[in-house]
Amino acid sequence: MNTARQGERVAVLASGGLDSSVLIADLARQHTVLPVYCRGGLRWESLERSALNSYLRALDSPHVQPLTVLEAPTEALYGAHWSTTSRAVPDATSADDEVYLPGRNIILIGLTAVWCTLHDIHTIAIGSLADNPFPDATDDFFHQYGRTLSAGLKTELSIHAPYRSRPKHQIIAEFAHLPLHLTLTCLDPRPGRDGPLHCGNCNKCAERRHAFAQAAVEDRTSYAHLPALHRK
Repeated sequence: MNTARQGERVAVLASGGLDSSVLIADLARQHTVLPVYCRGGLRWESLERSALNSYLRALDSPHVQPLTVLEAPTEALYGAHWSTTSRAVPDATSADDEVYLPGRNIILIGLTAVWCTLHDIHTIAIGSLADNPFPDATDDFFHQYGRTLSAGLKTELSIHAPYRSRPKHQIIAEFAHLPLHLTLTCLDPRPGRDGPLHCGNCNKCAERRHAFAQAAVEDRTSYAHLPALHRK
């Protein structure tokens, strides 16, 4: 796995979720971080960006550059899917395969790679965790895709996924000092009085709640509902 060289500029795929938000702060200790958000027409994006902006303001790091927003229209690809309609959103009892968005990392990394090439940036970082089971989140995929993008764009590009061997609860435990409650990891969020609310019912909310419990860290996340947690 390629690693970012100390002091270099690194583009971080920023979704407003817990994992990528932690990665921004983590890498900013030794690098200049350029957070990149890719907007594609999924229904939660306005709330996701609101959460991301709140987190970046709270982080207030001199080593984190202003957010870059790129357009990666995927709504036409997914059609009448739960990610675009909020119908039949995978709930807490659903299998992880049900939350898979085909080609998501291919699109996000590819678009960001073009932007990086135009701005003389050679490392893209992504907050993929150990328990991500999808084919576009493996070490081999990141390595091979980095090589393909380097060849196609005629530049040196690497994809850095430093958390691929770590589960979410370890990340939460190590970075509990960060404003994690401002991050948003939900498939069906809704507006709240003080910012976006997690629905509390979906697959990702259950994963988040389990991880905080396993890390023995207080979960300050705002949830619209708090149903009993059940292991799958």
